Amino acid sequence: MRLRLHLLILCLIILFLVYNMASYQHKQTKLEAKSRPFDTITVSDKVSSKVSKRSANRVGFLPHGIVEPYSDMELKPLWLTRSAQSKDSSQKDRCLLAIPAGIDQKRSVDAIMKKFLPENFTVMLFHYDGNVDGWNDLPWSKSVIHIAASNQTKWWFAKRFLHPSVVSMYEYIFLWDEDLEVDNFHPRRYLNIVKSEGLEISQPGLDPKLSEIHHRITVRKKGWSFHRKVNRGNKDCAKEGPPCSGWVEGMAPVFSRSAWRCAWHLIQNDLIHGWGIDYKFGYCAQGDRTKNIGVVDSEYIVHRGVQTLGGPSVKRSHGKNNDPLHQKTAEAQQQMRVKAGLDMRTKVRRYSRSELRDFQKRWERATREDRAWVDPFARPRRKRKRTDRQ
Repeated sequence: MRLRLHLLILCLIILFLVYNMASYQHKQTKLEAKSRPFDTITVSDKVSSKVSKRSANRVGFLPHGIVEPYSDMELKPLWLTRSAQSKDSSQKDRCLLAIPAGIDQKRSVDAIMKKFLPENFTVMLFHYDGNVDGWNDLPWSKSVIHIAASNQTKWWFAKRFLHPSVVSMYEYIFLWDEDLEVDNFHPRRYLNIVKSEGLEISQPGLDPKLSEIHHRITVRKKGWSFHRKVNRGNKDCAKEGPPCSGWVEGMAPVFSRSAWRCAWHLIQNDLIHGWGIDYKFGYCAQGDRTKNIGVVDSEYIVHRGVQTLGGPSVKRSHGKNNDPLHQKTAEAQQQMRVKAGLDMRTKVRRYSRSELRDFQKRWERATREDRAWVDPFARPRRKRKRTDRQ
């Protein structure tokens, strides 16, 4: 009898403690709900089994059917016309071209637009010189999106205006520089090659005679359709990996929808020049970068290498559209800046190198602190030892 009595008393005490703890938690939940009534509703892991997944992702107090998670960059008409109806019915396989545009490069940008706009591309112009009205005389100016911010880079614009949820309707995103000549480039034929070969990240090859070349992998191979790496016989490319395989340069990259979702997160919010991120594009290739990244040779371009931000460069740019008078004027202006101690191009390049060091440090710190992360492209130690011995 005494044992039963003791057990009964112990059970009552436990029930009393559980009841107090439950009531305390209930009161705390009510207080939090009163203090923050408009927070996004979330469900804890313990209760998630009883509540549907849709309610777990609820946005505020909005009904699910009214939430539009994605948007696009399409210009909408104020009223519906026949031309607008025909345009809407043909919007399939849409792609986006985003390009920085300074008024001094108006001729080259106009040539690019004449290639892309007839192929059903949506176009965004990033005006880093703030001059938007200077483009009004071109017939296509009103059909593209203009964004102006003085002295900002392509990557600054892309981080702020090309969010993956906004550009998710576009199958491919072309993030190009303005100093490109496209006489031998056709966008639709280029896309056909990219799709057939499964290239998640790509770029057109560069004309070796007229282009400014930084890495051999970007040089167009005559007679080829595309290539993914440089011949191992090259002294600088004895090892696998960027910039010898699975790599494209930052002047004319083309991203698939899924690759851009990753690359957008790779772009740093405060490092505007983007130096070094092209070496990490392989981590956004949705698999093996040596297979999913390539250079298209049959559709090639000319990279003139014109320096714009910070002032013109003394170095002559390549290409057949160079204006000798404009080149002499640019050189004279540059010499005046140097004499006055205001060589802005030198300062821009110095800051770019500083940002490159910062990005490399961030990458190393992130890989070190994320213990769950595994480098998919790290070579085994045994292979490293063998190559070292050789």
